[in-house]
Order: sequence, then structure tokens, then C-alpha cells
Amino acid sequence: MARVRRGGVRLLLVACTLVVAGVGHAAGEGSGRVWLEARNHEVREQRSNLSKVARAAMPSVVSITTLPDSTEPEASGEEPQKGIGSGFIIHPDGYILTSAHVVEGAGNVTISVDSPRGYPETYEARVVGQDLRTDCALLKVEAGRKLPALKLASASRVEVADWIVVIGSPFGLEHSVTVGVVSYKGRTDVTPNGRPGDYDYIQTDASINPGNSGGPVLDLNGDVVAIANAVNVAGQGIGFAVPIDIAKAILPQLKTYGEVRRGWLGFDVRDLSPQVASELGMSPKNHGVVVWAVSEGSPAGRAGLRPGDVIVSMDTERVEKASKLSWQLAARGVGKSVVLQVRRGQQPLKVRVTLEEPPPEAKPATTVAARRPSPRKTSSSRLQPVLTEEDLEDEGPAPSVRPGEPLLGP
Repeated sequence: MARVRRGGVRLLLVACTLVVAGVGHAAGEGSGRVWLEARNHEVREQRSNLSKVARAAMPSVVSITTLPDSTEPEASGEEPQKGIGSGFIIHPDGYILTSAHVVEGAGNVTISVDSPRGYPETYEARVVGQDLRTDCALLKVEAGRKLPALKLASASRVEVADWIVVIGSPFGLEHSVTVGVVSYKGRTDVTPNGRPGDYDYIQTDASINPGNSGGPVLDLNGDVVAIANAVNVAGQGIGFAVPIDIAKAILPQLKTYGEVRRGWLGFDVRDLSPQVASELGMSPKNHGVVVWAVSEGSPAGRAGLRPGDVIVSMDTERVEKASKLSWQLAARGVGKSVVLQVRRGQQPLKVRVTLEEPPPEAKPATTVAARRPSPRKTSSSRLQPVLTEEDLEDEGPAPSVRPGEPLLGP
């Protein structure tokens, strides 16, 4: 009996094992089904959010039509060619934000916006101000009613691979919606049409075409994080947008002065690469930007800044990128003072400089001193670059667009 019981126990245990395995297998199938259903629900929810964002923003997006600033008839006798673009309402009183290249050289600007009942209304728009270096323009219309405005957020609200929504009028097709993700942030190595400017692009794979320029780029909260601006005409799924933070920094000046009165120090700065850090006798781990050149008689020159100095902070804020520092100084405005923490060799310095308006005849700092700074020699003049014979080879300006990446402002 004992042996039979032991055998029975063994059989019972085996049977239990088989039952448990069967239950586990069934549970695995069930949990798989539950997981797939939850996943599908999540996808449906994301699509629903994108749809809600687009529908809510649509009444605030305008299409823009321009005519050239010319009273003379076309030589061919044809009608002047119209320009198209997009924009979006940022204040109920009729203020509209768009790209400067949309209205550049325009003699007549009209916008079309949907009425509360859904039919299009057309208004003449006045260009309040524009700035080509950031490619932003502020328009104003008198609609006789309060207009629905979009909220301006910050590009910091989105990260790489986050969903975004773009609305505009590609090829004149009003209120076209495209969606995609943020492909890259802080793209400063491309320049539309070879025009220099203060660019810090968000790259996206959302479809951007001619006519989209000036339209809003929205996050999943329906707030504006960027302005659609340019497209790589040689590729697909490569579009660029200006972070809304740049526009927010200059909008008060556009409204007050019609332009941006940039602060000017009169120097040229470059990123502190490991190679440059090594040449300056610094650790590659050091942060900051290197003063590459200083214009004679400029605020930077009078303050004693020299080529080879490394700026590590501005007003206690850590400095990492040359492009960001240049933009912050420009946006700070004329008459403002900044405190720069500087490292000259191993010596820390603190320099207070007052920003001035660049003189009309001012040339880039690179015309005064554009060579690579080196600590290996000293210079008798604090405003001249410190050179060795190896440094006399001028590297020249960087190309505005890298080979294979032609850009066109849509």
C-alpha cells in the first residue's frame, strides 16, 4: 500500500504539474491578448489626442497670401506672382506670428481665417515687425471680433521621438494637418538659402512643404512649441522648425520697434572642442566657449577680452554652446550689462560688459582676428590674436549647407 500510495502521490504530482502548466499556458495566452488589447487602446488614445489637438488648433491657424512690393506692371504683362504661407493667432486682438520670409518684400498681405460658423474670412494684414535673422514676423489684423489664439509653450516641452502636429497651407491647401515626431533638437549646422541667422532648429519627420512656413508646430497639449520653417528638398521626412522660445524672446521688440535691436559685444566665439581645449592647455573636460576674435574698439575689446579667453558662464548661467551664448547676448538687448566669467589660461577673471547697438559699418569680428588662438606665444596687444606659424592657415567660413542637403524655406 505504501508503494502504491507513493506511486499515487507521484501520479498526483505529475497530474498537478500538467494542470498547472496547462493553466499557465492559458494564462500566457490570456495575458497576451490583454496586452495586445491594451496596446491597441493606447494607440487609439494617441491618435485621438492628435485629432483633438488638430481640431482645437484649426480655428487659430491662418493662410497668408502676399503680393510683391511693386507698383510697376510685370514686363511680360502677367499678373504679379502671389506668395503663400501660413501663420497662427497669438493674441485675441489680432496679432499673428509667421515666418519673416513669408512676408519679406511683400506690398500687400492678406490672411484667411475661419469664422465661428466655419466659413473663411479674409482680412488685410499689417506687418508690425520682422526679423530675418530669426525668420520671425509679427502681423496685425483688425477683425472686429476677438480671435481664437494659441498658447505659446516652450521647445523644452518636447524631446526626441515625441509626437508633434503641424498645421499649415502647403501649396495653398489650407488647414492641412501632418503629424510626426521630433527627430533632433538644437540643429545649428544648416542654414536655409545660405542666409546667416540665429537658428537652433527642431528637426522633424512631419511633412513640411512650401506654404507650411509660419504654421504652428504643436505638442500633445495643443500648445505651440515651434514654427514650421524649412525643408530639405533633397530628402524626405526632414523638416525644420524654429523653437517658439526664440520668437517669444523677440516679440516685444517686434511689437515696439518693428525690428530686433540686438545687443552687440563685438567678438566671435566658437565651441570649445577637445582639440581647441588642448591647444589652450585646458582639459578636454572643461566647458565653455572660446573667444575666437575681437573687433577693435568694441565693448568686448574695451573690456579687455582677448582671443583665447574661455567664457565659462554668463550671469552665473553655465555656458556650453557658442551659438546659444551669441543668441542670448543678442536677445538681451542694447544697454543691458552682463557679467562674464572668463578663464585665461589658468587664471579666472570676471568681466562686466555693457551691450551696445552694432554700428552700421560694423563688420564681423572675424575681419579683425579670425585665426586660431594659441597659448604658446604672448602678444603685445590685448586685442590681437596670439598666433604661431601653424595657426596662419585660415580655415575659412563653414559652408551654409552641407553637400547633399540643400534647403528651401517653404
